[in-house]
Amino acid sequence: MEKPWLNHVAEGNPQEIDIPEIPLTKLFEQSVLKFPNHTAVTFNGRAYTYSQLDRLIKNVAASLKNVGVKQGDRVALMLPNCLQYPISYYATLLCGATIVQVNPMYKSSELLHVLNDAGAGVLIALDRLLPAVEEVIGQTGVDALIPVSFESDCKFNDYMKDNGHPLPDATIDPKEDIAVLQYTGGTTGRSKGAMLTHYNLVANTLQSYATSKVRTQIGEERVLTISPLFHVYGMTSCMNLTFYIGGNLILVPKFDVEQTVEIIEKLKPTIFPGVPTMFISLLDYYKKRKFDLTSLRTCTSGSAPLPVEVLKKFNETSGTNVAEGYGLSEASPVTHRNPITGMQKPGSIGIPIPNTDAKIVESATGEEELDIGEVGELVIKGPQIMKGYWNMREETENVLRDGWLYTGDLAKMDADGFFYIVGRKKEMIIASGYNVYPVEVEDVIYTHPKVLEAAVIGVPDKYRGETIKAVVVPKDKEKLGEDELMDYCRQRLAAYKVPRSVEIVSELPKTTVGKILKRSLVKTYS
Repeated sequence: MEKPWLNHVAEGNPQEIDIPEIPLTKLFEQSVLKFPNHTAVTFNGRAYTYSQLDRLIKNVAASLKNVGVKQGDRVALMLPNCLQYPISYYATLLCGATIVQVNPMYKSSELLHVLNDAGAGVLIALDRLLPAVEEVIGQTGVDALIPVSFESDCKFNDYMKDNGHPLPDATIDPKEDIAVLQYTGGTTGRSKGAMLTHYNLVANTLQSYATSKVRTQIGEERVLTISPLFHVYGMTSCMNLTFYIGGNLILVPKFDVEQTVEIIEKLKPTIFPGVPTMFISLLDYYKKRKFDLTSLRTCTSGSAPLPVEVLKKFNETSGTNVAEGYGLSEASPVTHRNPITGMQKPGSIGIPIPNTDAKIVESATGEEELDIGEVGELVIKGPQIMKGYWNMREETENVLRDGWLYTGDLAKMDADGFFYIVGRKKEMIIASGYNVYPVEVEDVIYTHPKVLEAAVIGVPDKYRGETIKAVVVPKDKEKLGEDELMDYCRQRLAAYKVPRSVEIVSELPKTTVGKILKRSLVKTYS
């Protein structure tokens, strides 16, 4: 099939770029040499230069080596956006070890699975998260827990000091050695670790730069980083890309619209990789109090579909062009993006980024390539595609076939080569940019003693994109309240996985063989 998106190849979207086979840390080291006195990170009112950050990273790397971290080991990071995140991240890579990304919102059972599945021997965690950690750490192989504190002295602070320990001397094979285990949900409910190599991450960093190069000023950009670094989108589009271009990573631990406006007014960020809920909130706040968004030259939206009306309104308000794109954990993550210059199509995910191929195939077998306008499964090939799933050979073979990544997303391509996501083969819900798989929530609901049957679906939500709804049949003669069930879920699930609404019904629609008809439920409640 022809590749009509090649008609849009220009300065803002080259067809091919050179991707060196180097460790990811080299991209940061290059910026340290070029911009030693430029601000690398701004956090909690304080700025750190590239040379200062480099020294802290090396101190922590030496400390990790001193406690036994060696090449191939797994080091888990359970942190919000903070100075200690990039320090831990790059220090781990200098040791030749693999980073295990851990969502700080995980409850103990979720944390237990990830730590054991990855075989993590070290956990660097925020002190206020330690209650969940302490519940399960004895059941894991973690033998070194390194707390991080914003308010008081802690073990990590000792690691950041120059203790005279020798630096690691790991030798990295970029195409083989795993830099990051990025955990992502699965249709079975078991979270899978996508193995992202150094080469995968270097490739996606350079690919992302190539698509924004036309508006990027090396050494001068200020990147508003609210998207969590433990999420693959924040990791690449914020942290790794910022350090590659010698920019200032403005770290914000969580999204609060008033705080975000204050930061925009004070620090004048130039780049903002956000998610739809952030753009929606900023527009809503703008109605109440006008503020200046014109410092933002480049905005990207990912993790979930951005409503077209929100995109247009934000562009009008800010004077910029929000470029919507597409990616997934298994692709490091970016694969598509609307061009920064030239043709853009609101509502589309854009065109494949450099060195990336994509096509639509018949969704049942995945073999026949479909024509323009036909809906099928989106499959992707490129240097950013993961090595596979950690210790999951069968799952890997299901999604990686002859170098193509089968995304599970239903899409179509138009005559100009722009792609549109129209649905999902997987029963995945994207709520506020977070992936939620219904079976994970259903498994918890089914442990409630009053529940007979349950189905979890995603329903449209103007703010979150989708929101989680549970439709539940209680056991005979049991009285089950909506609040009771939601409270039950809050105690056992990360906040973003908790249903926002519960419908108590007498029965669920089913097929003749007893399978719950979720499509029918979605139609009823959407």
